[in-house]
Parts: sequence; C-alpha cells; structure tokens
Amino acid sequence: MITGKRFAVTLLLLAMLGGHASAQEAVPAEIAAAEQLQINLNTVWTCIAAFLVFFMQAGFAMVEAGFTRAKNAVNILMKNLLDFAVGSIAFFLIGFGLMFGVSNGFCGTTLFACAGLGSGADWNWTFLIFQTVFAATAATIVSGAMAERTKFAGYLAYSAIVSLFIYPIFGSWAWGGLLDGGGWLENLGFLDFAGSTVVHSIGGWLALAGAIVLGPRIGKYGPDGKPKAILGHNLPLAALGVFILWFGWFGFNPGSTTTGNGSIGYIAVTTNLAAAAGAVMALLVSWIIMKKPDTSMALNGALGGLVSITASCNGVSPVAAIVIGSVGGVLIVLSVFFIDSVLKVDDPVGAISVHGVCGLWGTLACGLFNLESGLFYGGGLKQLAVQALGAGAAFVWAFGLGLLVFLAISKTIGLRVSPEEELKGLDIGEHGMEAYSGFQIFSIM
Repeated sequence: MITGKRFAVTLLLLAMLGGHASAQEAVPAEIAAAEQLQINLNTVWTCIAAFLVFFMQAGFAMVEAGFTRAKNAVNILMKNLLDFAVGSIAFFLIGFGLMFGVSNGFCGTTLFACAGLGSGADWNWTFLIFQTVFAATAATIVSGAMAERTKFAGYLAYSAIVSLFIYPIFGSWAWGGLLDGGGWLENLGFLDFAGSTVVHSIGGWLALAGAIVLGPRIGKYGPDGKPKAILGHNLPLAALGVFILWFGWFGFNPGSTTTGNGSIGYIAVTTNLAAAAGAVMALLVSWIIMKKPDTSMALNGALGGLVSITASCNGVSPVAAIVIGSVGGVLIVLSVFFIDSVLKVDDPVGAISVHGVCGLWGTLACGLFNLESGLFYGGGLKQLAVQALGAGAAFVWAFGLGLLVFLAISKTIGLRVSPEEELKGLDIGEHGMEAYSGFQIFSIM
C-alpha cells in the first residue's frame, strides 16, 4: 500500500526523470496493486466474519437446548440445523433480491437467485454469504421462544417465510443501499450498524408473536395464574452456548465493516465492554431481587449487552458502550419478569427480552450516544426520533406479520403438538429418537 511519504517520494522521482514513460506508469501500477490488495483483504476479513457468525448457530442451539428439558434436545438441534439450511436457500433464491436488488420504493426487484451478481471472483458473492448468515440469525431467534411445544413442520414453514420475505423486506428499508437498493429508513438517516433492529428486534418481535399464538407450555402457569419455573436440563451447555455467541459476535459487529481496516479493533472493544457490562448488571439486579446470584440471568445479561451495542458499536465511545450494555443487562432481568408474570407469555430462553427488548434499546441508544448525531453529544432530538421511527416500524412489521403467519400455519398444517407429544417430549413424538439414550421416562422402543 502506498503511504503518503512514499507517494511524495515517487512524485519527486517523476519530476527528476522529466516524465519518463516508465516512471509515469509506476504510480498507477502501484495504486492499482494497492487497491487490489485492499479488496483481497476486505474479502478475507468479511469471509472470516461470516464464518464466525455462522458458528453462532451452534451457540443458539446450545443455549436453547441447555435452557430447556432433555426430552426436547434433538428437536432443538434439528430446528437450528434446518433454519440455517432452509434459510440459506430461501435467502439465495428470493430474500437477497428483495433486500438488496434495485428498489421500487418498498423492496428490491432484481438479483433473484443472485442473477447478475457478477463473476465468481466478484466481491458481491462475499457480501452474499455475509448477509446469508445474518438472515439465518434472525430466523433462529424465534426458535427459543417457541421451544418445547412447536410442530417441526410448522417450524420449517415459518422459518422459510422469515428468510424469504419478512426479514429481507425490512432489511431493504434500512440496509438496501449497501448494494443496489435504497430504503426509506436509511434515506431518513436511520442508524443500525450491525442489526440491533434489522436482525435482533425483527427476530424478537416474531418470537413474541409466535409465543402468543402457541400459548404456554403445559404446567407453566398454575390455577392461580402464577408462573412456575420449568428448569433447563443442562446449564453448562447453555453457558457454552453463550460463550460461543460472544465469540461469534466479534464477527457480527466488527465484520459489518466489510473492510479490513483499523476500525475492526475499536468495534471489538465496544462490543466486548457492552457484553461484560450486561453480564455484571444482570447479575447484580437478579441478586438483589432473588437474593441469589442467578447464573441464567447473568448469561442472558451478556447476550443483552451484545444485542444492545450492535446498532451503535462503530459510533459510540467505550464509556458509552459500558452504559449501553449496563442498561441492557438491567432490562433483561426486568423484561423477563414482566413478560413471564404480567404478560404471561411463556418464553423458555428469554429470546424476546434479549433480542426484542434489548434490540429496541440498542437502536434508541444510537440516538442518544452516537458521537456525531446523538442527543448527549449535541446532535439534538432528530436522530433519536428517526431511531424511534425505525424501531416502531420494525415492531409493526414483524409482530403484525408474525401474528398473521403463525395463525395461518396454526389453522393449516398446525403449529402446536398434541398434549401427549408435549408430555413425552418432541424428540420422541416428532423425531422418534432420544438425545440421551435410556435417560427419558418414555422410550422410542
């Protein structure tokens, strides 16, 4: 790469040589080589980041399996496998075009099946795989809130719809300009660097709609309406999942630069600080409320901090990142209790709180803490108002469509398993196998 000093020396040599042809050709050649080197670096870094985000599927699977009962572990693994497999194909065929094709004002209208994306060496294919793993993340968020009572066929249906239509349309509004599109939210100045709303809130509000349509698990609420704890079977597995997700987030947020430059390190720092602050604050608040340091709350607090910083990780100070993550950690605890006890919505893993509520907070935090346009840095209320508009649009779109989709599936192919299947476990009822052979009361034999 040509530095400023080296470029000046090159110009001096050109002057001394009196414009000799070979010397004149040297500078453009070096510039072209430097540009190609940067393109190659961008491609390698973005692919590595995409692979890290792909590994987050394993994290989601471990968190969900650990926080739920052993009799449903196979079903959860199958859902996390298939939502990525089905989602990858759906996003390739339709979703990517709706999100990034030339826009008609509502969504993209080109690039279906990635026609016209470029040659095999074109940067756009790297962009495709990076966006594919993001789409899969939005789809897999829904799984946790609907765990332990959803028909596998019904799950596959809505997972495909999320990657095919719901996620890409909203994504085109906020991120379409990253390629050939241009959405109304980004034109207003909406900020969501890595997807607090585009990915996480969309997944979280879909999860809320699905959990409402499904209803609670058998035994979750007593005759008096009070919630009963249904403990997960493997907290170490859930903890492993959280650490995998934390690790994968270093691809999720820094990778959203899609550029190999110095900003990667800064974004990694703000991401890590927010996660740490979220874990600490969730631990402290749950300790005060429940008189014991609750491990599950601390684990979800880390995730809440990560979701909260995702929108603004590139544009806030490290101290602001700590504040944003801390608020996310507090919100996790309060939101879990509110959704569980007041709304009486059964969310086995806290997905609605982690992704929906903290995604909302993270999006609004852009309007407060952004160093260029945030309220606390002299930017006024304009950015906060745009952020609120975008977050509101995400809720209306995802929750509204989610209700329609889940109700339609419930009335057609079916969304909830029978009470008998739920009691035996979905591993046996839906898949005819056990995660832990001979461990369950019921047998496949």
